[in-house]
Amino acid sequence: MKIKALLLLSLLSTTMVFGQSDPTIMTINGQPVSRSEFEYSYNKNNAEGVIDKKSIADYVDLFINYKLKVQAALDARLDTLSSFKQEFLTYRDQQIRPSFLTNSDIEKAARDIYQETKESIEANGGLWCCAHILVGLNQRATKEEELKAKVLADSIYNALQHGANFGELAKKYSADRESAQNGGELPLLQKGQTVQEFEHAMLALKPGEMSKPTLSPYGYHIIKMIAHEGLAPYDSLHARILQFIEMRGLRDQIVDKKLDSLVQQAGKGVTREQLLDKQLAELEEKDANLKNLIREYYDGLLMVEMSNRMVWDKASADVTGLENYFHKHRKQYKWTEPRFKGIAYHVKNQADVEAVKDCVKRLPFAQWNDVLRKTFNADSTLRIRVEKGIFRKGDNDLVDKQVFGMSVPVKEMKDFPIGATYGKKLKAPESLDDVRALVVSDYQKELEKKWVDSLRKKYKVVVDKAVLSTVNKH
Repeated sequence: MKIKALLLLSLLSTTMVFGQSDPTIMTINGQPVSRSEFEYSYNKNNAEGVIDKKSIADYVDLFINYKLKVQAALDARLDTLSSFKQEFLTYRDQQIRPSFLTNSDIEKAARDIYQETKESIEANGGLWCCAHILVGLNQRATKEEELKAKVLADSIYNALQHGANFGELAKKYSADRESAQNGGELPLLQKGQTVQEFEHAMLALKPGEMSKPTLSPYGYHIIKMIAHEGLAPYDSLHARILQFIEMRGLRDQIVDKKLDSLVQQAGKGVTREQLLDKQLAELEEKDANLKNLIREYYDGLLMVEMSNRMVWDKASADVTGLENYFHKHRKQYKWTEPRFKGIAYHVKNQADVEAVKDCVKRLPFAQWNDVLRKTFNADSTLRIRVEKGIFRKGDNDLVDKQVFGMSVPVKEMKDFPIGATYGKKLKAPESLDDVRALVVSDYQKELEKKWVDSLRKKYKVVVDKAVLSTVNKH
């Protein structure tokens, strides 16, 4: 009986695992985590192209640590911060707002744009299709230059009067090179789009007529009227209007109008935010990937903010902690070969070689750049070019030659012919600042480990190994 009971229990357990469409794979502090969420995270972080791929067993601990940090953030109520809410909702809206748009919404917007444009054009008297040849003239031109431009414009006009090809002369002589490439033809114009002198001459022409040279602030225009017309039919402009909507980012405006309309239709008490929440729930019900993507962003924002507070920003700001960590682990920051802590600089005058050394030799290393800039490059005349740092062999040719005694060519610096170095050669770092980036990184890792250990003790984690064994196998 006991064996039968155990078998029955085993069968029931298997049924529970495989009978659920999305069983719980683990609980973190009593909060369930679904198998699909774990699979989504695992598959995304171990896709093709990922260098450091993990087995499912190895990934479990990484995932648990991630969820523990999220739980810590929730306990710290970081999800109630207005900055968090705003950033998350901005991202959420980017994902779901486009789903409110239908093809008919875009089509209606396109027709509205066409109609508004048509009415505006008709109110301004229609569109003018014309070409011009521009003999350019600078507004500060001399009398001689003005006369030369006028003579050229008159010559072109006379040639046109005697049958010369307008397009060919435009390509050859017009200073408006953009229209010249098209035989002088301009985009369709309406009133108010050109300078007054050009417009006055253009409006006086009938299709087929040509103006005499007309002076504007740009020079002399010879204008040829091609046609006076209204806006082309909607169907012929349809593709261009759709392109206009995309290029101008008008989809957001269309969505806003749609949401405002839906809020009005829904009646009193319904807000845009509620519509967005409802839409998100419906989309997540249909698309598990979207649901996991939204959750991932939500949790990720919380995890990053909590990690900043507990590890990243904390380590950078903890001066005492960094100093203590450096002195405790000093041996691990030894260099395999000496380095040069100082400056490599170039000056114009030999006297400045010593002046630079005298300027900084009694000052802390961190202050050298500011003092040199104020002393030698404070006015409009630059006296020094300098590079400050901790140099390895190969980092700087001047340091290689003068400090490390290497036989290397030193590239001359224009206007600063004299090169020099000042500082000291070190066998190992003498202070935290010499290896600060490395120490900060290592200190962050230590804080991270201590934090995760404390979270492991604080929150109970239960992993269902039976469900774990079904990951990517169901």
